[in-house]
Amino acid sequence: MSEFTVNSTICGFVHKIHGSKKGNKIIVDIETPCEKIKKFSHMEVPMMEILDIKNNYVIDRAQEAQCSSNCLVPCAVLNLCRMESGFLAKSLVKKAGSISIEFNEV
Repeated sequence: MSEFTVNSTICGFVHKIHGSKKGNKIIVDIETPCEKIKKFSHMEVPMMEILDIKNNYVIDRAQEAQCSSNCLVPCAVLNLCRMESGFLAKSLVKKAGSISIEFNEV
């Protein structure tokens, strides 16, 4: 079981994403105060539907929930799924610690 925290500072929400591999799927649950994210807060993500932007299970669920295009949650879910699937090394994730966007000049 893996757990990621997403701090969406622009919208003010903090989300906890939990996931684990079961067979050929990644089971994802999201604890969130966001109503849009709640619409897809439980997913059974097919491993082979996380590799591209097109025909991507997570991106499709985010679109159905009408997530904003700048929402960080779908990206975090995809990273968790890729890590649990073995497409992203856990050692690399552990070493990186976090991903961030810095608004240097606005």
